[in-house]
Amino acid sequence: MVDLIRNQCISSQEELADLLAKEGYIVTQATLSRDLKMLKTTKVPTDRGGYMYILPDSNSLKDKLLATGQITMDANYQAGFISLRFSRNIAVIKTRNGYAAGLAYDIDMSNAPEILGTIPGSDTIMCVLREDVTHDQAREVFSRLLPLDRKIPPF
Repeated sequence: MVDLIRNQCISSQEELADLLAKEGYIVTQATLSRDLKMLKTTKVPTDRGGYMYILPDSNSLKDKLLATGQITMDANYQAGFISLRFSRNIAVIKTRNGYAAGLAYDIDMSNAPEILGTIPGSDTIMCVLREDVTHDQAREVFSRLLPLDRKIPPF
């Protein structure tokens, strides 16, 4: 099941059950639901208006979809984003539980020179900024990756 979720864009339990059946595994919806919960899968939106299952800390399918143009990485894609705050040269990003690792990966892969690196937890990302980067400059960088249209109080 893990390989199927990592390597294919699966949007429903029914679709997953059909794919497993083709592999010779007949499972009930209750079993799928329990297994998906145990694997801590998340459904994320795609640009085509649907959803797909992803695994925590798994970016291979997302990378494939980005590379083939099936999804784009823009601020609206980051549905798990909650808030951004600063403390000197550290940005703290709050996310929904389970979203931090994937978002930290996206931030690191953006190769923004203003960001030295990230450290994700399950719902928080610590981003270390270059010493000379202002909070306004950092907000500009993050605005390309996160939906910052919400009111974010200065810190």
